[in-house]
Amino acid sequence: MGNCIFCKIIAGDIPSVKIYEDDLIYAFLDIAPINPGHVLVIPKEHHESASTIPEATAGRMFRIGSRIGIALKRELDYDAYNLHLADGTAAGQVVMHAHLHVVPRGVEDNFHWNWRQLTYADDAARAAVAEKLVRRLADASEIQK
Repeated sequence: MGNCIFCKIIAGDIPSVKIYEDDLIYAFLDIAPINPGHVLVIPKEHHESASTIPEATAGRMFRIGSRIGIALKRELDYDAYNLHLADGTAAGQVVMHAHLHVVPRGVEDNFHWNWRQLTYADDAARAAVAEKLVRRLADASEIQK
């Protein structure tokens, strides 16, 4: 993809600090980290959405992301890590090449995701949402889209 910054990084046109690479994925340090050691794990093949990444590649992204998270805890003395993937601009995706953030976390790092917690109007409303999702997922062809 001509203007994709992550595709340019994979091609070597833009420098990066590589942490890991194999035939399917590339991992590098984020240039604007939440905490030092923040890594981005990306598929080498361009995908704007996580929904189009082949299962083997997506699985590898999360497996390597977890291994990087463990390395961050052990080598940089962090307490924990987050794996975060935003799919689409409404979810906060800024670079339109799917990517997994591996964010090292410390108990007192003062970073907060600002999650909100809503409730369903009642049990029937929650059941209606679940029914729609179960019905959609029952159609195996929808899982592949």
